Amino acid sequence: MRLETKDELCSGCRVCQLVCALENFEQNNPKMGLLRIIGHFPQPGRYEIRVCDQCGACRDACPVEAIYEVDGVLRVDESLCTQCMACVEACPRGVMTTHAALASPKKCILCGACAEYCPTGAIYDADTVAAEDAWRITRGEVARTVGGGLGE
Repeated sequence: MRLETKDELCSGCRVCQLVCALENFEQNNPKMGLLRIIGHFPQPGRYEIRVCDQCGACRDACPVEAIYEVDGVLRVDESLCTQCMACVEACPRGVMTTHAALASPKKCILCGACAEYCPTGAIYDADTVAAEDAWRITRGEVARTVGGGLGE
């Protein structure tokens, strides 16, 4: 899966952050989502979506090699992490996440819940949906590409 975004389709509803928190932490708390929605004000309705692109800056910054790759997805090994936050500082997209309820920093693992539930098609799986078709995802013209429901 390769998550891509079309900021011009984002309504700022934060459904993506909510389903991410539910999928990854079983928490009804959008602030725990592993992606960011940034409102550009005073222009109402203009939002920027930031998702992890698996660039590896966090892994490169980790002094104890607690961030490793599995099948193209970077993951954090909580047992090795020292909570130094070097990975958070190094993330160029600002999506390496910390939260008081978490033992260590977290990042997107490409579960796809955000793309599956985005009501406008602003987040989509670029491996299966062309950018020009992203808006059609929510209009039934392109089959949903992320199977099942949350927790599967």
